[in-house]
Amino acid sequence: MTSAQPSESSSIDATARARVRRDERALRRGLTLGAAAREFVRHPSPWLIGITLVAALTGRMIVGDWQPTDVLVPAVMLAVFPIFEWIVHVTVLHWRPRRVGPIAIDSELARKHREHHVDPRDIPLIFIPTKTLVVLVVVLVALALLAFPRVGLGLTFLLTITALGLGYEWTHYLIHTDYKPKHSLYRAIWRNHRHHHYKNEHYWFTVTSSGTADRLFGTAPDPATTPTSPTARRLHAT
Repeated sequence: MTSAQPSESSSIDATARARVRRDERALRRGLTLGAAAREFVRHPSPWLIGITLVAALTGRMIVGDWQPTDVLVPAVMLAVFPIFEWIVHVTVLHWRPRRVGPIAIDSELARKHREHHVDPRDIPLIFIPTKTLVVLVVVLVALALLAFPRVGLGLTFLLTITALGLGYEWTHYLIHTDYKPKHSLYRAIWRNHRHHHYKNEHYWFTVTSSGTADRLFGTAPDPATTPTSPTARRLHAT
């Protein structure tokens, strides 16, 4: 009786995975923006970021003390966000695993991102991993409360970064669904990130914009003359 339990558990897991796959295939057929949004909110990342955003907005309204820097900080953050996005993608998400003596240096973000490249259509892998996101939210809240000269300005920072983060999660998720671009701006962003996954993983690192940080750092080549990488689905494979 005891020996049958692992087999039964494996069968249940396989059935559950098959059901998820069927649901994802159904979601992708004739996908509308509304259906994409309903799937989006089924995952923990949008909720965690959204709750933090609402809390930051509520706190900011209560604190008041509006000053010109409350406009300047979001403007600067919005301007540098493509650069921040590029740096994180290159240095954190595409981190090559290393060892220092017996210690392996390989973050959850990097491991999950490699899995994401293996199967870019696996919806749960599109989102920021929950454990990493919880730590990140705690760090951002601490920065907002401790690293700014005014509590109000810190809350402005927190409100802005969570709004940018939620926009990032939505854009990245939508690109990896079968929702078809209907406007030129989104079409350019969609094409830029698709090139990264299906053409060459060494280029096109921005997600929420195109022709910004990639142009600045020389990673926006002409796709027509860029060779297709054999390791786009297997990062760091040799």
